[in-house]
Amino acid sequence: MSETIPSRNTIDLSPPAVAGLRTTGRVAGARWCPSPNFGKRPEGAAISLLVVHNISLPPGQFGGDAIERFFCNQLSPSEHPYFETIADMKVSSHLLIRRDGECLQFVSLLERAWHAGRSCFQGLEECNDYSIGIELEGADDIPYTAAQYEVLADVSALIMKSWPAITPERITGHSDIAPGRKTDPGPAFDWPRYRQLLGTGHGNGAAN
Repeated sequence: MSETIPSRNTIDLSPPAVAGLRTTGRVAGARWCPSPNFGKRPEGAAISLLVVHNISLPPGQFGGDAIERFFCNQLSPSEHPYFETIADMKVSSHLLIRRDGECLQFVSLLERAWHAGRSCFQGLEECNDYSIGIELEGADDIPYTAAQYEVLADVSALIMKSWPAITPERITGHSDIAPGRKTDPGPAFDWPRYRQLLGTGHGNGAAN
């Protein structure tokens, strides 16, 4: 069973919110933590894929601001032995959903975040070019929280309304686009639960 934590975020799926996201790339209600690790999408690369990841820093530990500092190149290697191995990496994600459902945004959805690495979906390589990456604060073998599923479903619905090329069939895990290299979001991620929430709509996130 996942932890029962009340969600801190309410995602607006109204037409103005959809129009605003398509124009600015910013999710209304998400805390903005700009990362320098991004670039422009290649010419003609239409946004058409959503990738679900997980991250925890240090691994298996939750809370604190290490993930934010990591994506913003501000992680100190002296804080933890594991940080010494990743402090020089330049990576990012578009969004992060914390255990309590707080949603943080690091890169405009209009831009190319550095989340997927070497990857391929249905024969098309370099998924960063055409995808949106969402990180869940978590680990492969630790259940995610109810708040995370709810906010992920609502954010996903908002993204799908904004970019209709992202259909349920074009939502995937990092492990599926980088098999053998990545394992997240792992066996603890309940895909049927997420897809049920996405299909029925959650809270104010009516999926129609």
